[in-house]
Amino acid sequence: MWSHNQWQQSLYGKGTPQAERLARYAEVFNTVEGNTSFYATPSANSVNNWRDAVGEDFRFTFKLPQEITHKLQLRHCDDELKLFLQVMSPLFAKTGLWKIQLPGYFGPEALGALDTFLGKLPTELPLGVEVRHPAFFAKGKAERQLNRLLLQRSVNRIIMDTRPVFAAPPNSAAVIDAHEKKPRVPVHAIATGHSPTVRFIGHPELEANQGFFKPWLDKLCQWLEEERQPYLFVHTPDNALAPELAICLYRLLSARWQAKHGQPLPVLQLPQDARNHNKQLGLEL
Repeated sequence: MWSHNQWQQSLYGKGTPQAERLARYAEVFNTVEGNTSFYATPSANSVNNWRDAVGEDFRFTFKLPQEITHKLQLRHCDDELKLFLQVMSPLFAKTGLWKIQLPGYFGPEALGALDTFLGKLPTELPLGVEVRHPAFFAKGKAERQLNRLLLQRSVNRIIMDTRPVFAAPPNSAAVIDAHEKKPRVPVHAIATGHSPTVRFIGHPELEANQGFFKPWLDKLCQWLEEERQPYLFVHTPDNALAPELAICLYRLLSARWQAKHGQPLPVLQLPQDARNHNKQLGLEL
């Protein structure tokens, strides 16, 4: 997401019109997870506006529509897929990953449908697959088959790390909702393609996330050393402080990279007015 009302002071800057939020977001971060496309294929006008709002180095990651992934479960969806790709084509050059998020009921018996579907997509499109069925996390035959399929097609397996949010007590509506909707699955940090992707669902208390993020420091550095292009997306239960958490975790990663290689990663920094706002909240960023 890039449009959140609670980010008006903490990210965009006071008085930023809603239509300019994506452009302001792109001044700080270099990628975003676009959820809009999951619920419906966007209009051509929206697609063109998104393309024009960001620089050439910015990368979107868009989810395929749930009509394709959840309702039709990748079967008999040629027309829907063709329409989606036609509408989204102006963004091809600025999209780093197309996400195929599959429901928990998409199990091992459906791997053939996944293989067939992947074969229908243009080979130049970078793809990621997120599974939620328990069998794909059991380190058994089903998981080996899934990983082999993704490796053969150079498709990234999207990694969901929900440990932080499930470590939070269910004492707020946002945390309770996250506990009900997010999958509680093991973290298997495997790279099956060029862009291993991590979705880190954070604890509402920012400092509580550092211990959970620590194992990712060396893994992300390893992928960078292998000349892969990893993607890291940071969430919190209500996402109100997600930008602040993303900055904090990125700085930890940059420090680890500097310790190993003698130089930091490129700087990500909130605008000055946003930093002042966070200092008022007691957050040093």
